[in-house]
Amino acid sequence: MAAPANNSSGAKQRIFTGLILGGAALAALLGLPTTAWGALTLAVVALGAWEWAALVKFSPRMQLAYALATPFLALALYSAVPKEAVAVVSLLLWLFLVPLWLARAWAVPGGGGGALLGWLLLTPTAYAAVQLHATSPNLLLACILLAVIADSAAYFSGRRFGRHKLAPRISPGKSWEGAMGAALAVTVYALGVGCFALRETFGRCALLLGFALALFVASILGDLFESHAKRQAGIKDSGHWLPGHGGVLDRIDSLTAVLPLALCFLLLWQKI
Repeated sequence: MAAPANNSSGAKQRIFTGLILGGAALAALLGLPTTAWGALTLAVVALGAWEWAALVKFSPRMQLAYALATPFLALALYSAVPKEAVAVVSLLLWLFLVPLWLARAWAVPGGGGGALLGWLLLTPTAYAAVQLHATSPNLLLACILLAVIADSAAYFSGRRFGRHKLAPRISPGKSWEGAMGAALAVTVYALGVGCFALRETFGRCALLLGFALALFVASILGDLFESHAKRQAGIKDSGHWLPGHGGVLDRIDSLTAVLPLALCFLLLWQKI
């Protein structure tokens, strides 16, 4: 009888932490001005950088230096680099390089290569989180909700119908049935936003749906890439900051892909 009790306790802890975390994030996203939101984003990026440095086996001193340097690099990126450049780099990273990386099962490098890869993951995420918030906090919320809906729908549909493994070598718990359930949920969500909330034309709703499904695929890639890095490092969670949820990277893995690509699609949407 001990195992079920532990499982129940773990589930309750996960739900409690999720509610607190979600409520705090929602209050900050909608209540803070963009400058304060940006400062909070940099703090989250610093924690994510700390965890990434541990994943790629940095020494404790280098881990601290990396965690301190990454927010300043993200700030410099925001101050000096055009949105279009960040969008193009993110598009190439998530729609071409990462799928190839996972397909070839390339090792995540250590040293300078690992530092550069971590910066490619984290700094565009911070950049996009601030740019999207500056455009509209509701837009940023919509992008985050897409990732949450995709993750939740994949979990529940995978638990109920999962038979065929999506990426057994990287993340054995994910299934094609879960991915299809998530795609359906994202489709309903995107059409609801486009047709009823924004009241867009049929053509614009179709375009929005295409963007949403691309972001859904990106959310899976973000999740799988972090899982790949953790599996190589031989760990289950990236950290222990969040009881029942692991580390910061475990919570933002999908967003590292979704938010930069959402910025890219926003730029395209504004030009069409």
